[in-house]
Amino acid sequence: MIFEFIGGLGIFLFGIKYMGDGLQKSAGDKLRDILDKFTTNPVMGVLAGLIVTILIQSSSGTTVIVVGLVSAGFMTLRQAIGVIMGANIGTTVTAFIIGIKISDYALPVIAVGAILLFFFKNKKIHNVGQIFFGFGALFFGLELMGDGMKPLRTLEAFQDLTVSLSSNPLLGVLIGTIFTVIVQSSSATIGILQELHGQGLIDIKGALPVLFGDNIGTTITAVLASIGATVAARRAALTHVIFNLIGTTIFIIVLPLFTVVVEAIKTNLGLNPEMTIAFAHGIFNTTNTLIQLPFIGVLALIVTKLIPGEDSAIDYKAKHLDPLFIEQSPSIALGQAKEEILRMGEFASVGLSESHQYLKTNLQRNAEMAMQLEDAINVLDRKITDYLILLSRSEMSPAESEEHSMLMDTVRDIERVGDHFENIVELVDYKLSNKVKLTEDALEDLDGMFNLTIQTLKDAIQSLDDKDTSLAAKVLKSEEQIDRQERALRKKHILRLNERKCSGQAGIVFVDIISNLERIGDHSVNIAEAVLGYRK
Repeated sequence: MIFEFIGGLGIFLFGIKYMGDGLQKSAGDKLRDILDKFTTNPVMGVLAGLIVTILIQSSSGTTVIVVGLVSAGFMTLRQAIGVIMGANIGTTVTAFIIGIKISDYALPVIAVGAILLFFFKNKKIHNVGQIFFGFGALFFGLELMGDGMKPLRTLEAFQDLTVSLSSNPLLGVLIGTIFTVIVQSSSATIGILQELHGQGLIDIKGALPVLFGDNIGTTITAVLASIGATVAARRAALTHVIFNLIGTTIFIIVLPLFTVVVEAIKTNLGLNPEMTIAFAHGIFNTTNTLIQLPFIGVLALIVTKLIPGEDSAIDYKAKHLDPLFIEQSPSIALGQAKEEILRMGEFASVGLSESHQYLKTNLQRNAEMAMQLEDAINVLDRKITDYLILLSRSEMSPAESEEHSMLMDTVRDIERVGDHFENIVELVDYKLSNKVKLTEDALEDLDGMFNLTIQTLKDAIQSLDDKDTSLAAKVLKSEEQIDRQERALRKKHILRLNERKCSGQAGIVFVDIISNLERIGDHSVNIAEAVLGYRK
């Protein structure tokens, strides 16, 4: 019984994850775009959360994405609260799918998925195959769990527990919470609840409090994702917890009335037991959202009081790219684009510093911050480039055309700097995962080259800001120093290898890091030369 249950649970969880990954790959970059564009007000935020959760089949997954976006500054706390509410509604779709009871066709669906995965090379068909395979595995796992739970009806201890659940709702909430915290999937625990109710092992009075507890337990994933994140991200995760706690409290108070409503719906619509639980789940989350939606500001205030502190997240959205200026004044539009490029340059220098800190401290938060900054640079790169392309269609003076060309080149150089410090983060990841040891001398050499490269990049960005030709000329001299340093460090590294002071793997990490730093120096020079050319 235990083997069948835990094996079924494993296949069910794999099915949900695999199907969600397939849906996510099919959606591509649309997920972030949906969350980025459609969260202008709380209602749109709810819709965005609902759509994304349906696409990836995981409210926890959506909430983790939201925590990441808030942490990176792409989303405000108020926007995040709306999305989290929508995610809670979106997760009920899985329960409705389970309620349809198509488990008889689970194996043929798995077969279709396998055929698409193994006999076709097209990526899109692969993604569809993954969705089919995961969908079939979900139902097959559910069926195995159901078969494993059948003998429970003969256990006296289980019968006593179900009686206790019917008479003590708080016990049901506690059991639902603990089990979902362990499994980390409310879809799985709701699915199990549907099977238990479907087999008559638990009545509706006992099932509803467990359902409420499942919704509280699913918040643990977001809480774990927010550990070590920014203040805003921790507030977003806490909002998810408070939202479900308030909803559970309200529904426990009106539980007798809610039970009557659910039973009336079951009778009037002729629902099977599994679909009854799905409807109860849907009503709970939708009603909870409607009740709390007008109080998003209050929720934000509560979590701000509970988690005090200044929010360290930077707003990575483009701030200066107003399309109106393109038509009215190309000169002002160029200035706006330049301001945005300077912000992008600031992110690049901070990101490079974070990758340096990651090498020194091995702390994951430095890596995460560097990767978020690289992500932000990519977003700004697309937005600024699109803006400058639109601007190129306007009539500009020769000087403005020259500046326009210089800005286009500078955007490309800063974006490449982001790619290089991302490479450095990945090299440090490789070093840590393979337990590669760099000697003290090697670390000292890298430290010196990092400091020189960071300062050179900062000077290049500053020279662009101030149109300072003397500072731009200094960048050219610094880059020559970086080149000399790179050659010298390579020679020192070869000596260390010959003396067997460091391993071949350590050598790969060392050489690749200094190569990336040297390339960042080259891009800094490109920016400085553009400044010098523009001034001439």
